[in-house]
Amino acid sequence: MDGDAARSAPELLRLRGIRKEFPGVVALDGVDFTLRAGEIHSLMGENGAGKSTLIKVLTGVHQPEAGTIELQGRRIRPRSAHDAVALGISTVYQEVNLVPYLTVAENFVLGREPLRRGRIDWREANRRAAEALERLDVCVDPASTLGSHSLAVQQMVAIARALDQNARVLVLDEPTSSLDAREVESLFGVMRRLREEGLGILFVSHFLDQVFAVSDRFTVLRNGRLVGELPAAETTRLRLVSLMLGREVDEQSLSRRPDPAPGAPPMLEVRDLGRRGAVEGVTLEVRPGETVGLAGLLGSGRTEAARLLFGADRPDRGEVRLEGRRVRIRSPRHALRLRFGFCPEDRKSAGIVPSLSVRENIALALQARRGWLRRLSPKRQRELANRFIEALGIATPDAEKAVGTLSGGNQQKVILARWLASEPRFLILDEPTRGIDVGSKAEIERLMADLRRQGLGMLFISSELEEVVRACHRVCVLRDRRQVGSLEGAGVETGEILRTIAGGGDA
Repeated sequence: MDGDAARSAPELLRLRGIRKEFPGVVALDGVDFTLRAGEIHSLMGENGAGKSTLIKVLTGVHQPEAGTIELQGRRIRPRSAHDAVALGISTVYQEVNLVPYLTVAENFVLGREPLRRGRIDWREANRRAAEALERLDVCVDPASTLGSHSLAVQQMVAIARALDQNARVLVLDEPTSSLDAREVESLFGVMRRLREEGLGILFVSHFLDQVFAVSDRFTVLRNGRLVGELPAAETTRLRLVSLMLGREVDEQSLSRRPDPAPGAPPMLEVRDLGRRGAVEGVTLEVRPGETVGLAGLLGSGRTEAARLLFGADRPDRGEVRLEGRRVRIRSPRHALRLRFGFCPEDRKSAGIVPSLSVRENIALALQARRGWLRRLSPKRQRELANRFIEALGIATPDAEKAVGTLSGGNQQKVILARWLASEPRFLILDEPTRGIDVGSKAEIERLMADLRRQGLGMLFISSELEEVVRACHRVCVLRDRRQVGSLEGAGVETGEILRTIAGGGDA
């Protein structure tokens, strides 16, 4: 939709003066939002800006203290998510809320099964599911188990289910976080087609390149307040980020590259490292003060390579040398003793311990390295926690706050603090910026630059190739669980990485 068409399209959804309070916090303070028919409208803001709260007000999860919602000119007040769906407002979340052990068709009709003579008509359910998925260019057997399909297909099933419920407004909340580049483009194709059919799509994503690729307009929230509504075609990336952060951003901070790596000998040398069925033939070197990237599509073997280097899995081929000496990393505890650190891809299940405090989470790695007979005193733990809370700008009332109550970006900072407290010499960062806001991403990138200057060697993994290009001196490219290329210098650029992934670079 071009700018003139977007402005002339009829209003589909209008929220005015929305206010939502929680004990001691004003989450939304008089927020307005308008969605037009046939529009993809991205809701932007840092973690804590109010995006999730606004969506929950719209979908009936929260009831606002003030404000109005109109759908096609009629005042509505959703009292529950079920109520919102009945009104024509459907939501698809980052984590698909379907039942993986049921079939595609069973998930599609769940709670509204077609009946025939008092029994569920599974032939009709399969027919409806196949027809709805065909509309989205998805060809799968409706009788197959949902969990046997990729996350991208599961999300398409969730979208098809939403559309089958007569959705006029479709909310997509971080739908691309776990998709590879081809799956994202496929989803965007579906979104554009739905836009042409007159659906209004509210899109939430932390990926700036993606929102610019698909959006007609942006609404920006900061600290629970509306700070801007902008046509996408007339908005620069710099302007959008500056609005989100509440300060002007230097252009270089969005495109900086690390200085050339120092000419010191490698601290870490990896030769033909692999594990059958996981990843094969990984060869790389990391020097002090250098960041080496692992790039590839989801499933290419990036995380598997990181797990081998940290001892979470045992290799069955290859060798690792640390400062010239061959080592066999037998376990994560052994890696800790070698002063390795590992920020895992899934911070919720493999990173934080949500019920423990910020202090306890930060102290975990250092305590494990010391052994449980040399206990860190509570006083020493508090000193560590307070130092890193201040150094990394972790937003928490105090070190005793349960880490599970913090935002995703702040949880990621706690995990980083944990490893920095252990004084590592080599740090593996697997998707450290996934699902966190632009401000936290910029802070983590600045932190990485500081660590490089201190001589720390890093292995960096990210699905965002622009992040890899900004952060890394050299990049190892993986495809189909095997290393297919290595780029450095001027070769570290997005197009060359993509060509190598696709098979057009040196293998």
